[in-house]
Amino acid sequence: MGAQLAAGAPEDLLAGATLVPVPAHPARRRARGHDQARFLARALSARTGLPVARCLRRRGGAAAPRQVGAGRGERLEAGRHALSVRGRAPPVVALVDDVHTTGATLDACARVLREGGAVRVVALAYARTLRG
Repeated sequence: MGAQLAAGAPEDLLAGATLVPVPAHPARRRARGHDQARFLARALSARTGLPVARCLRRRGGAAAPRQVGAGRGERLEAGRHALSVRGRAPPVVALVDDVHTTGATLDACARVLREGGAVRVVALAYARTLRG
């Protein structure tokens, strides 16, 4: 998957970027046994030489409610309150996630990264869901 993302990403999109994986909620990461976006970011880093920074974190103690079936507005509202930046965000960020659905999670991540000091934020996802 990392090789496919590296091959398909325009060079100018990634120029000077730091790869930032979209963090899974700790409870979901424990249940799954892995964090797919983090693995994908590391694989992409191995192919591109770009650094990886885990500067985003999920806030809150309870697992965020599943967003399956939620509309874009509901997803945007839920995502806005679930993330924070550790320290200062890199100036140029390439967010890495496994699946792009409505874009609400990527939007929430980009917002907090910009609030945390990022000047430019782009996003890469391995797959995108299509509306039926």
